[in-house]
Amino acid sequence: MASESHPSTANSGDATGPASAAAGWERALIERWLMATLAEQRAARRWRNIWRTLWLLAALALGWMVWGGAVLPSKPKSTPHTALVEVRGPIGPDQQASASAIVSALRAAFEDPGAQAVVLLIDSPGGSPVQAGIVNDEIWRLKDKHDKPVYAVVEETCASAAYYIAAAADRIYVDKASLVGSIGVLIDGFGFTGLMDKLGVERRLLTAGENKGFLDPFSPQTPTHRAHAQRMLDDIHQQFIEVVRKGRGERLKETPETFSGLVWTGQRAVEMGLADDLGSLDSVARDVVGAEEIVDYTQRESVAERLARRFGAGAADSMMRWAQTAWPAWR
Repeated sequence: MASESHPSTANSGDATGPASAAAGWERALIERWLMATLAEQRAARRWRNIWRTLWLLAALALGWMVWGGAVLPSKPKSTPHTALVEVRGPIGPDQQASASAIVSALRAAFEDPGAQAVVLLIDSPGGSPVQAGIVNDEIWRLKDKHDKPVYAVVEETCASAAYYIAAAADRIYVDKASLVGSIGVLIDGFGFTGLMDKLGVERRLLTAGENKGFLDPFSPQTPTHRAHAQRMLDDIHQQFIEVVRKGRGERLKETPETFSGLVWTGQRAVEMGLADDLGSLDSVARDVVGAEEIVDYTQRESVAERLARRFGAGAADSMMRWAQTAWPAWR
């Protein structure tokens, strides 16, 4: 009976051995797959956390660049120097050469006891007469309050609203090839009534007030509207003329062309009394002010503000909102 049971035991061992090996191989394969999946998930989570950290740091840096200047310590009292305020590019409320930016820089320059004089470095084709008028008025006020001279130095162009600002300076210095003047005012636009008639387009404009459609480009310009626009231009032009006369005084050699809106070279502007002499920023600081060290008080856009202007406020706002949602996970 022992001999009969031995083959049976042998056969049983032959049947279970390969199955057990196969099961072990499958378990090892599943374990390796699970471990690889787990490692991959950990790596993905680690990189996701790294990227979140980088975005959070970028958002914090952006916020610091935008708002950090407000908490910086005040500028210490400085040694004798020439204070510089630049007026570059178009003059307007949404431009870098806005009244608020220029006035803030002027106030800081005048209030610094080390500033021996303030120099307006101008390179602008002009812009808003309202913004220019605000700056002009503030220059007169600050000069009276602090008893410091203001000099305007023209680089390439000082035209229209830019000259409106320069007229408040005690003296104006130009390059012989600078473009100076354009003492005039304009309103520009387009009229599309003829084109609309050709295309068969009907303009449906409803107003409450007979002149509410004044200067509408899709409506015919009436003689009444044209006369009213001309009166407004004449009023602003006269304000400009009075500002120039006040600033230049007896130095101004008026001719019928002085306030015609023409532009002249710097050398011709000196001859006409629109400018005082030829000079540059360095020569004025050295020879007129007597303080060669130049300290720039110009308010410029920060890196964050330039990025916001370039890529749009929406992207910056999205980054800030993302940072706010991501921050709790990192406390």
